[in-house]
Amino acid sequence: MRIYFTTISLLFFLQAGAQVKSSSLTDDVNPLMGTMSKPGLSNGNTYPAIALPWGMNIWTPQTGDMGNGWQYTYDADKINGFKQTHQPSPWMRDYGQFAIMPVTGKLKVDQKDRASWFSHKTEIAKPYYYSVYLADHDVTAELTPTERSAQFQFTFPKSDSSFVIIDALDEGSSIQVIPGENKITGYSTKHANGPLKNFKNYFVIYCDKPFSFTRAYKNGVAGQSLNVQAEHALAAIGFKTKAGEKVHLRVASSFINLEQAELNLKREQGNSGFDEVKQKAKNVWESTLGSIKVDGGTPAQRQTFYSCLYRMLFFPNKLYEVNAKNEIVHWSPYTGNTHKGYLFGGTGFWDTFRALYPFLNLVYPSINKEMQEGLLNAYKEGGWLPEWSSPGYADIMIGNNSASVVAEAYLKGLRGYDVETLYQALTHGANNEGPRATGRRGVSYYNSLGYVPYNVGIKENAARTLEYAYDDFAIYQLGKALNKPQAEIEVYKKRSLNYKNLYDPAWGLMRGKNKDGSFQSPFNPLKWGDAFTEGNSWHYSWSVFHDVQGLINLMGGKQNFVNKLDSVFTQPPVFDDSYYGGVIHEIREMQVAGMGQYAHGNQPIQHMLYLYNYAGQPWKTQYWVREAMNKLYKPTPDGYCGDEDNGQTSAWYVFSAMGFYPVCPAASEYVIGTPLFSKVTVKLQNGKQLVINAANNSDRNPYVGKALLNGKPYDFNWLKHDELMKGATIDFSMSGRPEYKRGTAKSAAPYSLTNQQ
Repeated sequence: MRIYFTTISLLFFLQAGAQVKSSSLTDDVNPLMGTMSKPGLSNGNTYPAIALPWGMNIWTPQTGDMGNGWQYTYDADKINGFKQTHQPSPWMRDYGQFAIMPVTGKLKVDQKDRASWFSHKTEIAKPYYYSVYLADHDVTAELTPTERSAQFQFTFPKSDSSFVIIDALDEGSSIQVIPGENKITGYSTKHANGPLKNFKNYFVIYCDKPFSFTRAYKNGVAGQSLNVQAEHALAAIGFKTKAGEKVHLRVASSFINLEQAELNLKREQGNSGFDEVKQKAKNVWESTLGSIKVDGGTPAQRQTFYSCLYRMLFFPNKLYEVNAKNEIVHWSPYTGNTHKGYLFGGTGFWDTFRALYPFLNLVYPSINKEMQEGLLNAYKEGGWLPEWSSPGYADIMIGNNSASVVAEAYLKGLRGYDVETLYQALTHGANNEGPRATGRRGVSYYNSLGYVPYNVGIKENAARTLEYAYDDFAIYQLGKALNKPQAEIEVYKKRSLNYKNLYDPAWGLMRGKNKDGSFQSPFNPLKWGDAFTEGNSWHYSWSVFHDVQGLINLMGGKQNFVNKLDSVFTQPPVFDDSYYGGVIHEIREMQVAGMGQYAHGNQPIQHMLYLYNYAGQPWKTQYWVREAMNKLYKPTPDGYCGDEDNGQTSAWYVFSAMGFYPVCPAASEYVIGTPLFSKVTVKLQNGKQLVINAANNSDRNPYVGKALLNGKPYDFNWLKHDELMKGATIDFSMSGRPEYKRGTAKSAAPYSLTNQQ
């Protein structure tokens, strides 16, 4: 009896342990993290993205109306379709989209009429697989992706009225049903950001069950023809089904033509069944996520880490395809034609230059090499580098941060592409104002006065000035690496100090400045917008990524600088929303976070926690970084503290959990914070390993006591990218109390341009 009891107890213990720590990295991903969002308060503004890393297409269940940026929200009750999407953000909305929906009973094709109640209790969301029970139709719907295709598995009840609806959406679409081939083809032209030349998202669908019913709809009206072109084309196919019968759809698309869509389907699926496609997709995710292995931490921390890592691996997504000659080709949103070479779309550099691209350069440089070639093609075809692509030039956000993305990639070792032409693209963008947020708005003022004036009709002028100054530093760094003439690159070095022109010593903050050199007045540092972008002066005054020491000097020395940093947290979260005429969601997210004026839910201030390192008080960085990780991120539907934004807010967490962060991407350094796990192992693509150990790590021990780099004492507050890429082991000794001696020397401070002069 005692032996039997012990055996049962051991089995129970092993099963319980398996639930605590999954053997599958994808099991630690929650694609629903951040989906409990709305326009007035973002907890991520995400949707469950079912796709392969950087795949051309993403699939998601749709709970919102077509065209609604909030295409899936966690608190919704009904699903009206499963949508192919390329949406980077609800504010950007979508392009290249169509929807598929199984229904039973009386045929209803309108999106509201066909919608079915569902429950999260019957919902399974994995990066490579989605399943849900559609209660109104008694259908279990499953889908699994490849890069440019997907396969659906619908389990129907016994019915003589089982249907699948294919909705090509409005704003110009086409559908053709071909019963003899169990096939549906069509295209959608619906897109939110344009204009786009010759834009069509072509799709082809094969069903493994013959159609006993077919119907096509033109603008909601059924007709005799099965080949429809209309403002809104839609089709339904139907058949009798047995109880539990599984019907499969194989779906692929192309931005080039229908023949390419067929080729994409054949190449990526062939005759593979649902389970085989699903397993292949899972293997890709396990391999990609497996580039980083974490040990220790709580189950929730591991789930948050891998859910954030998953979010970082979608955008920019591939716009290129492989033709019948095995050539890389793409439809160009810039010319409307098909060209050879790589192209990517769906990201905004204002967000992602900060941490997402630095992460790619560290862990996934091969995909960023493709992205650099894609940027080169965008410049050749459109004449400008995109600052926001969706899929072409989108007039959104500010800055000229393509400079950072391009410069950093080369500075961190990427080679094998035409960087000389990309350098020309950077200098062209830095000295000209282009269409739809390309180049630099207000460039003539910036280059002549050293800032974009407040009173010349250019919005967000102070924010533009600060970002242009960093972008100039990035161009300077790249020009120096490419051995450009000293006189040429000195111009950008000088301009990179333009941030000084906006510093108001009376306030100790950045402030808009008029054309005549006077500061704009009245000035309220709590006023959101106006001279700044989705923030206030307290948020943007730290945007001197490349010369923090210069900012320290302006503020009167290290202690004054630290006091100013501290005051961000000690102030109440009050605000002036008069510029917007109401509370925007970014304001509300700061207000409810309980961290004073610190607004982590938006990007401009996310690096600020690391700036204590520059002033010799790294323990304050350690305290606040751990506080932000623990307080502002959870692996839950309300798990973010603002917009996730194309991987940037996730990249902040992943970097921070590893123990360091790229405050200045173009300086090729990382600033040390506080690791979250007892061990992190990064498999670098060059075959080396980066290992971060913090054996005694816990919530009670957030402070770095001592550090070793490759076994030797390390007292600096920064890590060099090149050293990490050689393979390195970092050992942190964690403590429950601040270590007031480590990292305080002047030499311990991370890179600042002022210290190099």
